[in-house]
Amino acid sequence: MVANKNIERLEHSNVRLTVTVPAADCRKEYDGLLAEYSKSVAIPGFRKGHVPASVLERKFGDGLRLDAMGKLLEKAVEEVLQEIPEKPIAYSQPSLEGNPEFAVDKDFTFSVTYDIYPEIVAPEWKGLAIEVPEATVELADEEREIEAMRDRNAIVMEKEASALAVRGDIATVNFQELGADGEAVAGSSREDFAFEIGSGYNLYKFDDEVIGMVKDETKSFEKTFPSDYEYSELAGKTVKVQITLTKLKEKKLPDLDDDFAQDVSEKYKTLDDLKSDVRRQLEKRLEDRLRQLREKSLLDALMTRTAVDLPASMVEAELAMRLDNMMRQMGIESIEQLDRTLSYSGKTRNDLLEGWRPNAEKSIATRLVLQKLTADGNYVCSDADLESELERVAQESNLSVEEVRAEYEKHDNLDYLRERIKEDRLLADMLAAATVKKGARLSYMDALADKQ
Repeated sequence: MVANKNIERLEHSNVRLTVTVPAADCRKEYDGLLAEYSKSVAIPGFRKGHVPASVLERKFGDGLRLDAMGKLLEKAVEEVLQEIPEKPIAYSQPSLEGNPEFAVDKDFTFSVTYDIYPEIVAPEWKGLAIEVPEATVELADEEREIEAMRDRNAIVMEKEASALAVRGDIATVNFQELGADGEAVAGSSREDFAFEIGSGYNLYKFDDEVIGMVKDETKSFEKTFPSDYEYSELAGKTVKVQITLTKLKEKKLPDLDDDFAQDVSEKYKTLDDLKSDVRRQLEKRLEDRLRQLREKSLLDALMTRTAVDLPASMVEAELAMRLDNMMRQMGIESIEQLDRTLSYSGKTRNDLLEGWRPNAEKSIATRLVLQKLTADGNYVCSDADLESELERVAQESNLSVEEVRAEYEKHDNLDYLRERIKEDRLLADMLAAATVKKGARLSYMDALADKQ
């Protein structure tokens, strides 16, 4: 059917496929459709199946030609794609360019564009130079973690009516923004809002203003917010706020003793047992974080040695997946609900996606390069390797191997786990061949911060 074909590579791993179908095939497709119409179409004055071709063409000519063109397009593209290596990726279907001219007795030439898998040039990974920060778990880190446990196990009690509000108390307030006329600004009122004083978990950040108040006291004050304030509706503005303290509670922390340890978990018999386990968990968390930082440094250095011309459809699919994951985690059930939620902070869905785009592109490119390197390096993951990894995950999560396997299978992630095992081996080899320089010494909290 195809008389001629040509592939033109465009930017972003997009191609233009130009195909010519001979006039004879155009006529054959058209006549075939005409015969089908003749058998099925009923026209007054003619018996079914005996309508003259000339009558059908006068009545359905444009539709027949359009239908014939569509079928020829589909058949020709399918035929060519079986022959050429430049096949469309899953996220991209061939799209017709322009409005090609179709005539029954002429050669039919048309072009479609689509995305193909990007060409990956495997970079040299030996001899990468990286810098990795240093950090250790200190006594203060252990104490902070235990204090957080005490806070979670605290008993909350009503304070005396005359008691002053202090940092750490649980305050319940009614608040509203006041206009120049002293009246409440529409939509700004909130009742029975509870928060911990000092946490900053309130729109106007009025923690300091609540300190020193007593139950049932009302207070008004002005606040000026910086231009980069996290809530855009208040950024750069000075507003007057009125608050009324309706309830005040304090937290009674448990004593730091063996009873407290046993209340945290029955696996602890003494406070020393709890402290030892807390340090072990902190050290494991830090070890995992430092490993992530080493891998990030390796991959950042690796990606400076290559470039990937990502197809647009692949990036859009990644962004759509991230958006879907975020909506699921936030319990947002529709795009309309998401748009309303974003509007509260002065953002749009497009703002969100464009903010994610650089990271998404970097993530995809890195993933593709790692897949290329593990394939070229013949890294494998046997069934025994997979079983060993499932056992490790089970031990760390206090689950059975069967439960862990079932969870991976539920989300169809066993193949992903196999790929990760292969990549871990590649990264280990990369690290062994890299030049590693000691970076700045960080505190435990700074090492775990996302800014690293």
